[in-house]
Amino acid sequence: MTKENHKLSHHHNDDVMPSVAKFLSALWMEGEFKNQPEYLSEIFENILETEMGNNLDLRTKMISCIKTSKMLVKALEPFSDVQIEKACIKIMNA
Repeated sequence: MTKENHKLSHHHNDDVMPSVAKFLSALWMEGEFKNQPEYLSEIFENILETEMGNNLDLRTKMISCIKTSKMLVKALEPFSDVQIEKACIKIMNA
């Protein structure tokens, strides 16, 4: 168990959703998160052209970051920024 997990072990399962909502709210309101997959792809494509990018472990991590970012954007795509913000506030205040 990592230190982070150990610290959270005393929390109840009900604490998970407000924490996720707080994270999502902060992340989404940061600005251009919807464009993050494209930004990451551009950055990683440039890195892959360097000698440092010729590393299988690094390539795997970069692909994972892009995939995670795309999944989050796709999951929230049907909703407006206002809907996402209201949902996060509702969950955090529950």
